[in-house]
Amino acid sequence: MSVSLRGVRKVFRSADGPVTAVDGVDLDVADGEFFAMLGPSGSGKTTVLRMIAGFEQPTSGQILLGGEDVSRLAPFQRDVNTVFQDYALFPHFTVAENIGYGLRVRKVPRAERRVRVDRALATVRLAGFGDRRPSQLSGGQRQRVALARALVNRPKVLLLDEPLGALDLRLREEMQVELKGIQREVGITFLFVTHDQGEALTMSDRIAVFDRGRIQQVGSPAEIYERPGTEFVAGFVGTTTVLTGEVARALLGEDGTYVVRPEKIRLDEPGPGDVAAEGTVAELVYAGAETRLHVQLDAGVRMVVARPNTGGAGLGDLRPGDRLRLVWPRQQVVRIGGTALTGEPVRG
Repeated sequence: MSVSLRGVRKVFRSADGPVTAVDGVDLDVADGEFFAMLGPSGSGKTTVLRMIAGFEQPTSGQILLGGEDVSRLAPFQRDVNTVFQDYALFPHFTVAENIGYGLRVRKVPRAERRVRVDRALATVRLAGFGDRRPSQLSGGQRQRVALARALVNRPKVLLLDEPLGALDLRLREEMQVELKGIQREVGITFLFVTHDQGEALTMSDRIAVFDRGRIQQVGSPAEIYERPGTEFVAGFVGTTTVLTGEVARALLGEDGTYVVRPEKIRLDEPGPGDVAAEGTVAELVYAGAETRLHVQLDAGVRMVVARPNTGGAGLGDLRPGDRLRLVWPRQQVVRIGGTALTGEPVRG
């Protein structure tokens, strides 16, 4: 494994007493994997990244890089590099000088430095930009320079601390594709921290979802989205409707906690194996590519329906207060931490 955490815990001391930021995390990241740590602010994901980098030491537990325990080693003794959200470029250096700074500190010969810097620039699609200053670059280009500076040292693991957070939406989406392409090209392990579920789903091979210092679930993007292991994961990753208690019994005829994603729901007549529920339109939200319909079901829960704006969705005639029927396949209802439902649906 490229990165392994065993029982890692981090407690900070404050005026109000000890604060547990990371609480017994176990994690394995494979060689060459693009791995995301996803969670809200304060969930512990950035603290885990900082402990892997060596900027923080764990209160207890082990951090292993390539099988070696590095828990008490200084950052410069670990074969990792970090890319930060603010890029941390030297404004008075050229792009090439910024990228080659670490090599110069390590006393790499000038000729080799030049070759490696040029290769790093080519890798991040900035060949020919070496003589420019950071102030002459766009935000996306500065982000690539920071990435090249990290890659030029040939680390085994690249740590990325929300590196796209300062970019606007269009550029962020472009850089998501760029980062994934660069990771495939260089073939090293990328460990990526983000609070943006779209970034995690788009770029990652696997995702660890954090909440309150603990990992709630680890899996592929499809597993995390389609089969959430906890109610927190279901609510944090994507939009969903949670059915539990009396609502679950009324609509599904079963006890437990279940989720239904908005794109699975239709405005249609029920067919074999479908669940159907009556309700009242509460709100319509236009979101460009799709319209989101919020429906207050008679069963006692508000359900969100997503319909693509392809011209034939027919949502334009709906108004708050309108009555309608929602239909979704029973096999698309997923029990939290379990699998899809089977059996005869209940008509709610």
